Formats: sequence, C-alpha cells, structure tokens
Amino acid sequence: MEKVTSPATRWSWVEVNLAALRRNTAAFRRQIGRGPQMMCVVKADAYGHGAVPCAKTMHAAGANQFAVATVGEGIALREAGIEWPVLVLSEPPVDCVGTLVDYDLMPAVYTADFALALGEAAAARNRVARYHLAVDTGMTRIGVRRQDVVELRRTIDFHRGLECAGTFTHFATADVLDDWDFALQLNRFREAVEALRGAGLETGLVHCDNTPGTVLHPECHFDMCRVGIGLYGLHPADVTRPRIELEPVMSVRGRVVRVLYPNVGDGVGYGLTWRVPKKNIQVATVPIGYADGLARELSNNMDVLVDGIRCRQVGNICMDQFMFAVDVNSARAYRPSRPIEYGDVVTLIGSDGNESISADEMASLRNTINYEVVCDFGMRLEKIYT
Repeated sequence: MEKVTSPATRWSWVEVNLAALRRNTAAFRRQIGRGPQMMCVVKADAYGHGAVPCAKTMHAAGANQFAVATVGEGIALREAGIEWPVLVLSEPPVDCVGTLVDYDLMPAVYTADFALALGEAAAARNRVARYHLAVDTGMTRIGVRRQDVVELRRTIDFHRGLECAGTFTHFATADVLDDWDFALQLNRFREAVEALRGAGLETGLVHCDNTPGTVLHPECHFDMCRVGIGLYGLHPADVTRPRIELEPVMSVRGRVVRVLYPNVGDGVGYGLTWRVPKKNIQVATVPIGYADGLARELSNNMDVLVDGIRCRQVGNICMDQFMFAVDVNSARAYRPSRPIEYGDVVTLIGSDGNESISADEMASLRNTINYEVVCDFGMRLEKIYT
C-alpha cells in the first residue's frame, strides 16, 4: 500500500477521511434540498470519527445545526469554538440547567419540572433558554406523549426564560419501506404538531427524519432533517443504498510489532485456541485489542489485509493486541506476495489495493450494526485526519 502515516507512540490508529465526509455531507444536503435545514448528529464523538473536526467539515459542506447525546459532548463542541446551534438529544438531569444556559445548549424537553428549572436558570442570567420539545410517537424511549403536548406547553410557556426552538420525534422503523408502524408514528407526530399550532403555540423547527428517513421519506423532511450514520459513509439499511451514494470515512489500521515462525503445535493467545498446523507459518502481532473496539467475539473468525491480501486472524483477541497467521509456502489467495515483516501496515477496516473490509462485514460477523463497530473503534485509538 502507499506510504502511511502512523502515530509515534503506538502503532494502531483510526484514519478519518475528511474529504469523503465532506462529499457525504454535500450529498445529503442535495438530498434534503434548499428548504429544510440539516442537523448533523455528532454524538459519541461523531460515531467514533472525532466530533470537532467532523463538525467543522460538515458545516463547510452545508450543515446548519448539530446534535449530541450528552451535555459533556455539547460542552466539548463549544470549548472547541463551535458556535452553531447544538441540540442535546435527551432531557439531562435538572442539576445541569445552569450549564446548559451558560454554554447555549438546547436540551430536549418533555417534563414540566425540568423545563421550569431551565427557565429559572436562564432568567437568573437575563437570558432565554431555547429547547426542543421531544414527542413520543411510539418508540417508547423519550418524549412527552402526543396527547399531552398541549398541556405540557401550557404549563411552561408562561416562563419568560424559555423559548421553543423545535419540536421533534424519532422513528423506530424509518428504514422499512411501506411500514405500518412508521406510518402510524408519522401520523401521530403530525397530530401533535397540529394540536400545538391549533392551540396557538409555537413549534419552532419541526423535524423527524433521521438518516433513513431523510433518504426514503422526503414527504416528512418538514423544517429540518437529522442526519447521522450516513454522513460517515455507512448505510443504515440496504434499502438506502440505491438512493444515495456514500463513501466510508473511517479506516482502522495498525502495524506489525512482532513476527516469527512458531514451531508446529505451538498455541496462540489466551487459552491457546489456535495451534500452528504445519511448518512455515508466520504469526504476527498487531497492537489493537478489544479495549480498542476489536470485539473478542471475532477471535479466529475475521480477516485483515496486508499488501491487499486477506490474512486470517488467529487466537483469542487480547485487550490490547491480536495475532494473525500467514502460510508462507501456500499458493492460496490468502497469502501476501512476501513474508510479513516488522512494521508492515495491517488494515482491519478500509481498503488496501483491490481488496477492502467494511464496517458492515465486521458488523455481520459480530451480529450487530455498523454504528456499533465504528463507535467502538473511536474510543481509544488515536485519530489521523486525511
């Protein structure tokens, strides 16, 4: 593979392709059109990609607002100089209302006690706290029930320290075409919005489309779309693939820190779950383990890439390392054109030559979703932006 930059302190890293991120963001901006705003979701450190550099790239490509999951994530954006609107996608503990006001973060609101405490904190600072009203339309996770939206708003709207900047819900099955539950949730959300407006209450920006909703359901783009996983080049479902072209943003790589020819019968890793079957087998070690997001359940069941060739991971994946094997004399395709050497670049997710391993492939082996795969890798590995 071409010359690769790696960290000086540990030979394992995540590569984030900001050019691909910019193109994905622009693709969603075109998908949404000129009218609705685009809120980019950068929670969980931008799904493991790094929230601050990603937010700056997204804004340059058309993002209007951002969404996070926690107050701490919002503070990190503000302290990095991100000044655009930031929504916290839940109602945090009431103890942090002053922090929300100080950092100009918009929380989701669905209880009167929290909203009134937020208003008091804002009024004490001679400010107005903006919030988004969260409506539970059937996912049964967060939000005020649709039949209670008017009552809640009438309870809190008197407060001079509060301003409703948005009204939203979240779909459970937006990635399923012609789905009855999706249609039911959308109908409930429309009823809630109409009830608020019928009562003369301000709704702010109305939004409900997530990534699959943005791609598959343009009829409910409303005032804003919340785009998440698709920005990072990952599809939320197979049905979105024909509708929008995306480029993976994350690659995960390491370098070989040890390589040897073990004796026939030697075991590898904790529990010695794999043993060397014959002569001329190389076993190489890479400093990436389950504490870095490489799930232990993948042990003896995944490939990595070296020089554009797939090699088999062997032995139990350790907390900080894993091993892979190469049959030097084999004529099979699972063999690089030369023996493995110290310092060789190894790709866990990404492309090398004509071969690639996707987050979807790894997710399938783990029986999970691509969201979890990239979030896990983003926790400890150093990020290199390209």
